[in-house]
Amino acid sequence: MTDVPDSQEVFEARLRAVGEAQYHDKHPFHHKLHSGDCTPDQVRAWVINRYYYQTRIPMKDAAFMSRVNDPALRRSWRSRIEDHDGSAPGEGGIARWLKLAEGVGLDPDYVASEVGILPATRFAVDAYVRFVRVEPLLPAVASSLTELFAPAIHKNRIAGLLEHYDFANSETLSYFQNRLSEAPKDVAFGLGWVMEHAVTRADQDAAVRALTFKTEVLWAQLDALWSAYVEPGRIPPGGWQPDEGLAS
Repeated sequence: MTDVPDSQEVFEARLRAVGEAQYHDKHPFHHKLHSGDCTPDQVRAWVINRYYYQTRIPMKDAAFMSRVNDPALRRSWRSRIEDHDGSAPGEGGIARWLKLAEGVGLDPDYVASEVGILPATRFAVDAYVRFVRVEPLLPAVASSLTELFAPAIHKNRIAGLLEHYDFANSETLSYFQNRLSEAPKDVAFGLGWVMEHAVTRADQDAAVRALTFKTEVLWAQLDALWSAYVEPGRIPPGGWQPDEGLAS
């Protein structure tokens, strides 16, 4: 194994190749969702479990910022927290996700209670938060670079949901619409920071491993949904049961 770092072009290509190989847009659950083949309960299970991930993103970012000594990096990073939490009640990505929950027939208070989250979802998401909290700053930042691949999945999701599901409209899909402008801003900064600070081959390899880990976190969440709600449909103890948490 060489110790010589890759050129910037080759290093960036290595990062992008991770998404081309294993970003979760390739998971069969997303193909099922975007093509209109999910049942209402399968959509609800996805919304409930993905909510846990959404709520942990600002917690992950706060944990990251608590370790950053550089004020410039903190200033650049803190907008991610506001994107999800908003600057006032009812604003931000988490609130928009609850609008989606309401649209698919769920009680937003039930979803916000985090009751019914699959055990595998908790394990995967908590592992990601822990990774960002304890790993060196370079892999912690690199793990966020799944945002490189997010705009395409958001566009496909918006188009697919609008075409196939009655609940889909500008209000219920506002989370994804907003991410089309938020994610490119975040990834431009994150990719630039990683490219600048991954100066050795070991740094570059660590960044690629971190991004690979993050894709595995996302993939594991969909594997859990598939196992519990698609086939063979084994809902584990504690997982959401259809007919629970529905809007009255």
